[in-house]
Amino acid sequence: MKFRVSRSIPLVARHPRLNHLHQQRFCFNSFLRKIQTTQARASINGGRSSGSKGNSFLVPGATAATIIMLGVLHARRLYEDKKLEELREKGIDLEFQPDVKASFMRLLPLRSISRFWGLLTSMELPIWLRPHIYKAWARAFHTNLQEVAEPLDQYASLREFFVRTLKEGSRPIDLDPFCLISPVDGILLRCGELKEAGAMIEQVKGFSYSASSLLGANLLLPAIPDENAQQESSAKEKTQRDENTKSWWRISLGSPKVRDPAPACPMKGLFYCVIYLRPGDYHRIHSPVDWNVIVRRHFSGRLFPLNERATRTIRNLYIENERVVLEGRWEEGYIAMAAIGAATIGSIELFIEPTLRTNRPRKKLLQSEPPEERIYEPEGVGLKLKKGEEVAAFNMGSTVVLVFQAPISKLAEESSSSKFRFCVKRGDRIRVGEALGRWHD
Repeated sequence: MKFRVSRSIPLVARHPRLNHLHQQRFCFNSFLRKIQTTQARASINGGRSSGSKGNSFLVPGATAATIIMLGVLHARRLYEDKKLEELREKGIDLEFQPDVKASFMRLLPLRSISRFWGLLTSMELPIWLRPHIYKAWARAFHTNLQEVAEPLDQYASLREFFVRTLKEGSRPIDLDPFCLISPVDGILLRCGELKEAGAMIEQVKGFSYSASSLLGANLLLPAIPDENAQQESSAKEKTQRDENTKSWWRISLGSPKVRDPAPACPMKGLFYCVIYLRPGDYHRIHSPVDWNVIVRRHFSGRLFPLNERATRTIRNLYIENERVVLEGRWEEGYIAMAAIGAATIGSIELFIEPTLRTNRPRKKLLQSEPPEERIYEPEGVGLKLKKGEEVAAFNMGSTVVLVFQAPISKLAEESSSSKFRFCVKRGDRIRVGEALGRWHD
């Protein structure tokens, strides 16, 4: 006897919940494939194909995600700004205080989330929707749309709007040869002179990090001697000067007048400043002075947020995050500029090296990867940059750290008229081209 089994009737019945989970997974995979197809089509068309029709426009889910993101970020910004303003009025300086949220963020795949967010913001928007999206962004983050170089409907995606150019003359450059200008638009978080041994930069009250950890081990960064060593050196110089004065009186009557052969070279100090870019700020980075870029280092680290709360709760925030460091020389000595990435801002575009790619998938799971280094040719000279020249760009807001040498005085006996002084103080808003500090010849 032969038995036949009907193919229309399953041997094992599926559970309704398994069917539901399978359907959800299929929908999510279809959504990801649609995003990648749209992204590839947008890159082929150059990102500005305004005449395209059909499915090349925005995926509805991305529109909803963008609107929700704008609302959440705007509400959070209003709350944090109000809280910080109340603390500043009371004269309270926030201290470093780790919390559970900071520990939880280390478990999140922030690099993968940032890459996914990059795909969403790179998708082409419908022409009729572009002005509404960008105006909503401007209202949420106080962006000045009068400075935008092109009409709003010409920016095909939110990412193009992030790295927008400005109208000519919107950022006049201070051409004073004895000033250092701001490389970005933002808020000055920290600034000062590095006097202690180890060149420690203050992240927040109660926690600091070393400049060498931020910039990487190198031979260009000048060492800061210990304070006790400086005192001993000053005492030896004073003793030598007294002996020279006594010997001068002994031989002044019988010998011709002889000048001190020591050259009157200006003394150099090591300074730093930290500037935070908000999401609504102009996101391009410019050269702060005329200088030669000798070395570029790319640190592939984490992508923690860089807002006020993160600086107060996450240890070594700037050291652990992904960053691109440019080092070189200018007329006053050493200078370095670090562009630090953040959550949803893993992409740092370097105009002087277009082939550089940031926030790439890791080959290793370990966080302590050596930095990728490149020495620009000709060796020892590097690339020459003019003051105000475009160097790089962020996608959304982030942070830039400057470390540089500048004059502190001509001689110990003379007045400090040539000493470098910052023109701004903590909490001030500053724009590209405005003077960060000045000194006199």
